[in-house]
Amino acid sequence: MKARDIQYERARSLQDAVDLLHRHGPDARLIAGGQSLVPALNLRLAAPEMLVDIGALAELRGIRLVEVDGVERLRIGALTRHVDIERSALIAAHVPLLALAVKHVAHAAIRNRGTFGGSIAHADPASEFPACVLALGAMLHIAGRDGTRTVAAADFFLGLHETAIKAGEILVAVDIDPLGEGFRSGFAELARRSGDYALVGVALQGRPLPGRTLFAVVAPAFFSVGDRPLLADAAAAILMDAAVADGDRIRLAQESLAADLDPPTDPQMSGAARLHLARVLLGRVVAEVLAASQGVARG
Repeated sequence: MKARDIQYERARSLQDAVDLLHRHGPDARLIAGGQSLVPALNLRLAAPEMLVDIGALAELRGIRLVEVDGVERLRIGALTRHVDIERSALIAAHVPLLALAVKHVAHAAIRNRGTFGGSIAHADPASEFPACVLALGAMLHIAGRDGTRTVAAADFFLGLHETAIKAGEILVAVDIDPLGEGFRSGFAELARRSGDYALVGVALQGRPLPGRTLFAVVAPAFFSVGDRPLLADAAAAILMDAAVADGDRIRLAQESLAADLDPPTDPQMSGAARLHLARVLLGRVVAEVLAASQGVARG
């Protein structure tokens, strides 16, 4: 199939893009990397009247350290490509969770064109980056006619392809706290083939305590287990509970996922199988993070 006839305008600035969205209303869609939108257009799963191209807006690209209210944060522009995250020394040093995750994002050709902000705004529940920003407690900057507002990742994902971005608004950047002292990152997913969407995945950020299976703080975020990325709060509480025996903590956290997740059944896999795999991945990632932490402590 081919896309229907669509009007097209290229935005000259962020303000121009906002004005174009306002002028054309709900019949307009943004396009940048186009790695999700173009296939949808060709299959006529999406049929907007107008495409507003923001791909040339340099002000929405880049990875840099900024100071916000006296706190240093890493700011990633919404049009930063996946491949730029893959190659960034700043990402590797300050947000290694993204460096782990980006290797699992689709294929090299898609990573060369796809954008970080596009993946987050598209909010596919099987995508890696939405779960990562949730685990990282990121802050998302959204621009509209009334200026820019900031939304926490925990409040951003509302449902299947549904986010806190309102009509006429544009995701412009994501702020993430650099990796703190003693914090570690872990990531794992299971897919039928390399580059396919994950059947189940988990992104984890936490600070393990030396010599134990205990975390001072931890945030495991699962994807492809519901209509949005989900934090496993019950599992996190057990991983941070000093009253739980070290030898039981991981197993009990795995069991508690039944309270956090209610995966759907679909043609690919049953919900019960997804929950089982989520438990397997949580155990695997926690064990890897703990081992890495102990290795650093001994060194």
